[in-house]
Formats: sequence, C-alpha cells, structure tokens
Amino acid sequence: MASPIDQLVERARQGDIEAVAALYETFAQAIYRYILYRVPTAADAEDLTAEVFLRMVEGLPTFNLTGAPFEAWLYRIAAARIVDFRRRVTRRPQTELSDALPDRTPLPEEQVLQTREVTALRAALQQLPDEYQTLLVLRFIENKSHKEVAEIMGKSASAIRTAQHRALKQLAALLGSEKVRHYLRGRND
Repeated sequence: MASPIDQLVERARQGDIEAVAALYETFAQAIYRYILYRVPTAADAEDLTAEVFLRMVEGLPTFNLTGAPFEAWLYRIAAARIVDFRRRVTRRPQTELSDALPDRTPLPEEQVLQTREVTALRAALQQLPDEYQTLLVLRFIENKSHKEVAEIMGKSASAIRTAQHRALKQLAALLGSEKVRHYLRGRND
C-alpha cells in the first residue's frame, strides 16, 4: 500500500491543487531550514524555497515514484538551487538592505550569545564542502537519522556516519573548538 505522501504525490501529478498545497505544507519548513543554513540571508532562503517548490510543480508531471523518499527529490532540487544561487552571487555580490528599523530595546544576554553562536556556526558551515553541509544540516538541523540521510543522499548509513565524523572534525577546526556537539545536537541513530 502506498504511503500517504506517495498518495499525495500521485494526486499532485494528476493536477490536484489541494495535493500540491499539502505537499508544500508538509515540506516547506524543512526545505527552508535546509536552505537557510547554506545561504547568507533569510530573504535568500525564502526566495530559494519558493524556487524549489516552483520546480517541484513543474517537475511533478514527469516525476516517477521509485521507492526513494519524495523529500529526497526536494532536497536534490534545493541543493541545485543553492549551487545556482552561489554562482550568481559570486558573479554579482549583493548586500541586503534592512526594511526594519533597529530595535533599541536591549536583548537578553543569552539571546545575544545564541545569535553569535548561530552566526559563527553558519559561517563555518558554509566553508565546508557541499556534501558535508548537506549532511550536517539534515542530521542536526532537521534531526534526520543516519538511515534517512543515507536515503536522501544516495549513500549507505555507514558512509554517512564516516562522513559525519569527518565533517564534524572539520567544523570543529573551523570553529576553533574540539566539541561541536555543543552546537549541533542530533539523534543517536
């Protein structure tokens, strides 16, 4: 019997707008978070997320259910959009202008420290190879298991564990820390 997601995909392939909306609702936040940690600004992440779902809609008529998770296809589309974005940005560097006025209210110390840690983590993460970025975001931001990451990336779970170890070591070196798990907490599976 087909999974609920497979059933939604099949309905969406046949032009059911409600099924397309349900797929968007199901996967939009995860895809957005995946992209957010790999691009400079939230506005860029929003734009790229919209592109991913536009590509999804365009590709649905020719999409075939192969047994691989549907979300793996979405992550591949997102990864391609990120690569294209980086190519565009390196050709034409841009600076984001803020629409909001600065808030003059002092922030609690804890929030400031967390913001600094996240900023440092994002900067370090973006220095890693794309494969390591994908792996770490899926494992620790999206809290996916080794098996789920392996399915999405088309590798074995043992290869994902090995790559994760190497990626965390590189990330720790970039952060100047021996303990990266302080920043990234994932499931032990």
